[in-house]
Amino acid sequence: MKFRLFRRRLTISSPRMSVRSSLPWPLRWIAGALMLGFSGAIALWAFEFGKGITGTDTGSKEELVLLRQELASLRADRDKAQSIANTSGSLLTAEKAAQEKMMSQIRQLESDNRSLRDDLGFFEKLLPAGSAEVATIRSLQAERLSDTQLKWQVLVIQAEKAAPNFNGKLDLTVHGTQAGKPWSMTLPGGPQTLQFKQYRRVEGVLDLPPQAVVQSVTAKVIEGTAVRSAQTFKL
Repeated sequence: MKFRLFRRRLTISSPRMSVRSSLPWPLRWIAGALMLGFSGAIALWAFEFGKGITGTDTGSKEELVLLRQELASLRADRDKAQSIANTSGSLLTAEKAAQEKMMSQIRQLESDNRSLRDDLGFFEKLLPAGSAEVATIRSLQAERLSDTQLKWQVLVIQAEKAAPNFNGKLDLTVHGTQAGKPWSMTLPGGPQTLQFKQYRRVEGVLDLPPQAVVQSVTAKVIEGTAVRSAQTFKL
């Protein structure tokens, strides 16, 4: 029996044997990684060395330098053009603002000129008329601004140099037709208070009813119950 067992161990039918390395697997992984890294470094060095030998790397660098110079020049041209455009825009904006300001001043001067002409027309009538009346209507004017508005102006003076203060009222009556029938209206709220020493100009705008046709405007200066002066203006 012992002989058979001994013979089985020496023949093909003996149990299989495995040979294992005594190196642990983490060290084997590290060793493999070091080998791969070393191989990659050698390959990269060989590639760079080959480019240096053939001269391809030098041309690429020179071309890159030229491209960078062209890019810098283009950027400088762009910045210069942008600066010129900004300056032109600022000048145009300033010129437009100056034109608008000038037009506003011209409109204001035209308005002041019209007002001065109106004042001159009134003040020219301040010359003494030789009348001994306490208060006299020297001018009455009226004009229709639109179908529903009427502008009026009245100038009242006292011709005497040392005239006393006048305390009275100004009454205004508008005569005409409305829808073909006789029509008239007075100042809203009744006669206006009139107080002055040498002269007084009174003006206003009346709102007219629809279909009203103004034919004449009558102004009266009243002191107490007496009418001191009256004047009619026909349109």
